[in-house]
Amino acid sequence: MEKKDNLRKRFVTYFNPVNWQKKTKIITTITIAILIAAFILSFFVPTYDDFVTQTSPTMQEEIQKDKDRKNKQVLQSYNNLFIISYASFSTEGYYAEKDEYIGFAGQIYDASEGFTGFVGEMVNYTYRLLGCGENILHGAKLTIFLTITSVFFGFILSIFLALGKMSKIKLISKPCSAYVFFFRGTPLMIQLFAIYFMVPGIFKFSWTALTGDVYWGAFLAALIAFTLNSAAYCAEIVRAAIQSIDKGQTEAAKVLGLNYRLTMSKIIIPQSIKRMIPPICNEFVMVLKDASLVFAISLMDITTISKTIVSDGSYLVFIPALIIYLIITAFFTYIFNKVEKKFSVYE
Repeated sequence: MEKKDNLRKRFVTYFNPVNWQKKTKIITTITIAILIAAFILSFFVPTYDDFVTQTSPTMQEEIQKDKDRKNKQVLQSYNNLFIISYASFSTEGYYAEKDEYIGFAGQIYDASEGFTGFVGEMVNYTYRLLGCGENILHGAKLTIFLTITSVFFGFILSIFLALGKMSKIKLISKPCSAYVFFFRGTPLMIQLFAIYFMVPGIFKFSWTALTGDVYWGAFLAALIAFTLNSAAYCAEIVRAAIQSIDKGQTEAAKVLGLNYRLTMSKIIIPQSIKRMIPPICNEFVMVLKDASLVFAISLMDITTISKTIVSDGSYLVFIPALIIYLIITAFFTYIFNKVEKKFSVYE
């Protein structure tokens, strides 16, 4: 009994609103301090020229000669990740040489081996994984954009599918039920392959010719596949939410002379929206993670960029990829939790 009482007291103390407010303030203060420190450190990140001065005299000579050469002899890489930077210089041939460095807080460290070598690799892979340079955060942006658009269009389509499936007219309900069964019962990757490869073969067209660009052709195919798949899952969510509303309200609407369209649009659907929010948010997170499947059609998302980097580097590149996915998922999960609390049906 004493142990239970102690546990209960600890639980009450830990989850006391006052304590949570204090902890929130502490976390906020620490976060602000970290952001300020990062902002200050960004001004002391070594530049490309600073790294060049650290290379061997032979390498500096080759770099100087490269300025007048058409065919460059020195492979150079300079990656700046706001508070830390990485640079590498390498030559080929019999007298091949490679210099690697990381720069932090105004200091430059050799990154050819050991812990600094590991840090240098991670900075290099993270920089390339994010698509920094010409397209900042390209892979992450594509993943988020594909998820938002496919779930949005999928949800709109799901409303018609759910209403169709609930219809008493078999010519409407049967095809809608078959659609939901098909897309929920087959793997998303096979659906993606079918739309990207099989559909153009049957109807004699190409996604590239349709959009005028290889990238946008692959994106359009992925968007269609993810939208159709998401619509099937959202349709079941919408149907369950609508059917969870008390039937007495439908009967009351009929007594008041409202037709089916007005009953659904004015009474049933507005109430069911609150019940849809949690599962729809969960579906969004699932699609966000499933978006990694677009690597199969060479669409440049986070996963595809990771595989490209792995082809000429270390498999450690998947660590930044996991972290990026985790950050994106955590961000949207936090937002959805706030939305769910605000529109909770239990309030």
